[in-house]
Amino acid sequence: MYDMKNETGVTASEMRRIDVNCSDVGLIPLQLMENAGASVAREVRARFAQLTQGQSKIAIIAGTGNNGGDGFVAARHLLNYNPRVLLLGRARNIATDEARRNWQILESLGADLREIRDSSELSELQDLRADVVIDAMLGTGVHGSVREPVSSAIDLINASGAFVVSVDVPSGSGPDHFEKSVHADLTITFHRTKEGLSKNPEVTGEIVVADIGIPERAERIIGTGDLPPERFPKSHKGDNGRVLVIGGGAFTGAPALAALAALRAGTDWVTVAAPRSSAAVIAGFSPDLIVNALSRDYLVRDDLDAIGALIQRHDVVVIGMGLGRKSETLQTASEIVESNPSARFVIDADALHAITSPPLNREVAPIITPHAREFQLLGGAVVADFDEQCELVRDFSARNSVVTVLKGHIDIISDGKEIRTNHTGNAGMTVGGTGDVLAGVVGAIFARNGAAAAASAGAFIAGSAGDLASSEFGCGLLATDVVRYIPEAMRRR
Repeated sequence: MYDMKNETGVTASEMRRIDVNCSDVGLIPLQLMENAGASVAREVRARFAQLTQGQSKIAIIAGTGNNGGDGFVAARHLLNYNPRVLLLGRARNIATDEARRNWQILESLGADLREIRDSSELSELQDLRADVVIDAMLGTGVHGSVREPVSSAIDLINASGAFVVSVDVPSGSGPDHFEKSVHADLTITFHRTKEGLSKNPEVTGEIVVADIGIPERAERIIGTGDLPPERFPKSHKGDNGRVLVIGGGAFTGAPALAALAALRAGTDWVTVAAPRSSAAVIAGFSPDLIVNALSRDYLVRDDLDAIGALIQRHDVVVIGMGLGRKSETLQTASEIVESNPSARFVIDADALHAITSPPLNREVAPIITPHAREFQLLGGAVVADFDEQCELVRDFSARNSVVTVLKGHIDIISDGKEIRTNHTGNAGMTVGGTGDVLAGVVGAIFARNGAAAAASAGAFIAGSAGDLASSEFGCGLLATDVVRYIPEAMRRR
């Protein structure tokens, strides 16, 4: 345990991401729940050594979610004190396997358990006269107004005169509101302090952060917790993003791969702006592609007005695949990026050679996707030590106001603040075109999510799709095989 000093509050969604990704690496929710509940019990025992074993001095008020599960674990570790556990709801409605298992253990051990099915039964709480009340009702799971019977339970807890311990966060509180919540004397929060906890000490009381066994390395690893939200069922065409791919000229396959990957990743509309020499060939890859032919056989300054108009009709621009490196092309690509400071850009391949002097003058941080040699071209350093390389990527991203996806055996992603590492992918993905696929996937997700989230999810999805393709084709996989497996890689397993 340690006091929270200089702790940055983690959001509820970020903590859910961490929990899911811990499960991906084998740190299962049951372990984390055990560690969390045990830490609550240790803190209670340490602070209330005068409690007499065998007397009902502790009450645990639990919800049907994982916060309640933490409370059940705490009850087991405090069983010698004969705690009374009041479940706000029916045991059959306990929401997770982990919480249900810990409730069943308490049943097997003959613990003092009571189901509270509606607020009229909360007289049980009034009669407890407990020295300590442990609030394990909601945690970070509150959405909107607090409903019954939790609302009445909050009133009774606050009027009880007991020493109140809240599990993770006081029930009813949120990052920006404390409309109705438990007023705790002590809040035991897990892993990191939660967003907004420090704003109202009258609600939280003393805050203690408990280490529940999540190492920093596990927090950094990207997993299924980083997958983008599910599509809204009532959405219409365009609601899920419009992506403009600017590429082609020197090569034709690269922009087509990026565009097809964006479509497979769930964007509604993809337009390819390509030089006239490659536009017809790109259109021939699939009838799903909308292709706008530019004025010349390579990207030139005369195309700036037409491209500017296209950018206004799209949510994200993915630029660079197959453009070639003619001086006028690179200058034009640079002007496209610089002259549209509010547009969202994913900058890849040849376009990276057009921005060799970051930082870019942008209102929205772009995502760049270099491999090691391109990263060095941009002024980044490449070293053998992985942890040091992570810090170098973070420093580069902060200095240049970009989100970097440094592609490699393990991808390193940073927005200049946080570091993420992607461990999906395989040696077969050294085949040409897989980087174009990555750029397209990132662009599709960037249309409806933040840059760091899109970069992380895109790297994970593209690598996972590559792993699925590898299971079928081995090191003979093609970039088109990776595109084919994107939808399966995006399914939550």
